[in-house]
Amino acid sequence: MLVLIVIAFLQMNTGVLYDFSKSASLEGWYIVNDGVMGGRSSSTFKLNKQGNAIFTGQVSLENNGGFSSVHYRFPALETTGYQFLALRVKGDGKRYQVRIKDRAGDNYSYIAYFTTSGEWQDIKVPLKDMYPSFRGRTLDLPNFSGGEIEEFALLIGNKKEETFRILIDKIELLK
Repeated sequence: MLVLIVIAFLQMNTGVLYDFSKSASLEGWYIVNDGVMGGRSSSTFKLNKQGNAIFTGQVSLENNGGFSSVHYRFPALETTGYQFLALRVKGDGKRYQVRIKDRAGDNYSYIAYFTTSGEWQDIKVPLKDMYPSFRGRTLDLPNFSGGEIEEFALLIGNKKEETFRILIDKIELLK
């Protein structure tokens, strides 16, 4: 419990959502694949020897599937004063979707896309450009306007069958 309090305190003061390392715990992280609706995609989420998270798997279109995602829920993190969601990643040249929720219980997420290069990249997504979406449909609601976030997710779903692999070093909010 003390570890969670310290992590929450650090998150509140630095804007760091998660900083992966050799000693990091993946507690709180969970996978959601299209199997929740009958699909056949599969994925794993683990740490490598260098301390980076690896999200890898196979997206299948079988049974109307087509996505894999990894989620992280945490105590509400204040976003006032922050302008960007930033990720340090090394992908496979594919397009991914980053998602946040201001309330973990909401059905919709605020989303943005980025494409990886195969090298380590620092991705910066303007929070104000993240738009609300539910099941692949843009909602007639305002873009993310700040306040708090309680969930982060990374999703791949490019409407094609493909293998994927992305390493994650850090996720944070930037001013």
